[in-house]
Amino acid sequence: MNIYLAIILAALIGEFVLRGIARYFNLKALDAKLPDEFRGFYDEEKYRQSQEYTRAYAKFAYVSATFDLVLILAFILLDGFNYVDNLVRGLSLPPIPTGLIFFAALYFVREIISIPFSLYTDFVIEEKFGFNKMTIRTFVWDKVKTYFLVIILGAVLLGGILYFFEKTGVYAWVYAWGMVSLFIVIAPPLFTTLIAPMFNKFTPLADRELKDAIQQYAKKVNFPLTEISVMDGSKRSAHSNAYFSGFGKKKRIALFDTLIDKHSTEELVSVIAHEVGHYAKKHILKGTILSILHMGMLLFLLSQFVENRGLFDAFRMEETSTYAGLIFFSLLYSPIELVLSIGINYMSRKHEYEADAFAAETIASPAPLMVALKNLSVSNLGNLTPHPLTVFLNYSHPPVLQRIAALRQLSGSSTPA
Repeated sequence: MNIYLAIILAALIGEFVLRGIARYFNLKALDAKLPDEFRGFYDEEKYRQSQEYTRAYAKFAYVSATFDLVLILAFILLDGFNYVDNLVRGLSLPPIPTGLIFFAALYFVREIISIPFSLYTDFVIEEKFGFNKMTIRTFVWDKVKTYFLVIILGAVLLGGILYFFEKTGVYAWVYAWGMVSLFIVIAPPLFTTLIAPMFNKFTPLADRELKDAIQQYAKKVNFPLTEISVMDGSKRSAHSNAYFSGFGKKKRIALFDTLIDKHSTEELVSVIAHEVGHYAKKHILKGTILSILHMGMLLFLLSQFVENRGLFDAFRMEETSTYAGLIFFSLLYSPIELVLSIGINYMSRKHEYEADAFAAETIASPAPLMVALKNLSVSNLGNLTPHPLTVFLNYSHPPVLQRIAALRQLSGSSTPA
């Protein structure tokens, strides 16, 4: 067997098995006994629902992951890539348009196949547990807008990468890295000003008490807050969240309307303080730098494999091409990507602890944030007892009980609030 094909098949099957084992242990870790920390927050029925919610997603993940694995293995072993390549080459277009059509064909076929799974997630699982607020019309319209963005951004980014690798020789990866790095930097303000308003409505925060409290806090910690908006998250889901965005000295805080409805002013300020903690601790800057370095390594390695005939032979391709090389290298690179994602998640969890500590320090007490975390977990039916392997592989945030325990250490308290 071709060595590259062996590595790719082993990686796909290995990751499938690893994640399956993690889901199994995660289900076994569900504990019917409510942790003392959450007494007075979860009632018996609500806690039972949270565990059923975890089970529903785990069982569905077994089905969807198995389907995905069978699909990609069949596509590889039945020469699907070569078949699609011959179809797009039959259009007799230059290499770059041919490559973009190749990417688009693979993306949209996969997307069409995945739609039933998305519908089941939103209109069966989320609906069953009272989270789904989306209509079919909204679902379809979201898909249309997403496809529009994929076409535009895909044409720019993938077209640019193909251009550099086709035209600029040995230093193609450097030029491509520069282009992708620029996009990583401008993506947050691009999302805030153009993309987010395509999907949600943002209105100025009308609650004067909450607005004054947030502004006073921002002034206290020298956070350059220029706008506080409310996002109509309830248009799609009952889940709640908050985030800040912005470029340079202009920062914008967006609160989901569902978040405002479920939390006190004190809790909401503590949530904002946590988000500000990421800014104060330069987590966003560190994440951006890490993403840029990651892309540089990825593109350099790509340049070493993009014309490797053995890699194309693994997929029984009749012709070599830069665009197909991108796909094949991404599959070959997947074991490294898994390891990197574990490292990135570890760093993210560390950053969450730091942001929690910053919030507790700057609002003078960890109590409001602990209450906010508990209420957030209850309203989102969070899993209170995830298995360590699941946390290790998948969690970008520490489990809520561990976050609360860390906050208690800051206050010197060991008694549940």
